[in-house]
Amino acid sequence: MTTPQAAPVRPASSAPVTARRGIRPGRLGVHAFLMAVSLAFLAPLLLAVYASLRPYDETSEHGYFSLPRHLSLEYYRQAFSDSGMTKYFVNTMIIAVPGVLVTLFLASFVAFALARLRMRGGLVLLMLFTAGNLLPQQVIVTPLYVVFNRIPLPYWMSDSMTMFDSYWAVVLVQIGFQLGFCVFVLANFMRTLPKEILEAAVVDGAGVWTQFWRITLPLCRPALAALGTLQFTWMYNDFLWALVFISDGDKLPITSALNNLRGQFFTDYNLLAAGSVIVALPTLIVFLLLQRHFIAGLTLGAGKG
Repeated sequence: MTTPQAAPVRPASSAPVTARRGIRPGRLGVHAFLMAVSLAFLAPLLLAVYASLRPYDETSEHGYFSLPRHLSLEYYRQAFSDSGMTKYFVNTMIIAVPGVLVTLFLASFVAFALARLRMRGGLVLLMLFTAGNLLPQQVIVTPLYVVFNRIPLPYWMSDSMTMFDSYWAVVLVQIGFQLGFCVFVLANFMRTLPKEILEAAVVDGAGVWTQFWRITLPLCRPALAALGTLQFTWMYNDFLWALVFISDGDKLPITSALNNLRGQFFTDYNLLAAGSVIVALPTLIVFLLLQRHFIAGLTLGAGKG
């Protein structure tokens, strides 16, 4: 006696699902709002690029929102040569690159100790690092100015023989102000990592340094890339600390190079726009290179499961 075979189950058609997932008015409204906000943020940059390609006489006669009669890259050549941007680019890299690397290196150590090691008062210490970001930077400009003038340095570190008028002062301040934010982000990110990984490493005989350097730090690559992008952008665009602690014009960062394009009695704003676009290019390149890791670092830990 043969048993009847069950009829094969056919997969349900995806047509009803597709119909249910049609475009809804609410979704259209959200996308329209996001596009409007994106254009609002991009409008100044697009206007600067557009103005940098046009002669100043044309924009002064017909306005910045008029159709172009003549487009060229002459302003970019002039902005790069007249302001001496090569020297200022090097000065900025001397400040930004060590500042970012040292900040992330120290922050990862502190974050690992707070997130993975059982420390008394760890939460209080994390709160202190976070509270340091709430302190307005302008409050301590005068005390730091006085202190840096009294800290001696050898000539090979500073030609002024003090911390003042040296790259060390700007780098030190950048590290001090950005360290708390990086510790806060990395400590919370490390808490989301599975504890079983470190427990298995401890069973295999891994010490604290191995747990940090070979296990935890590689897993924090997305967070480190996201923080590195943000820190480089902030240190690269900073103008206050270099202006306060550096008196030698040849040591100033790239943000001060734009001031060289301003005349005493007349300023060609199209030339200034071209210089601004050139100055913004390195941060754009860094973001494009680290875009995948940057987005992953922002989205990891956003959901559970």
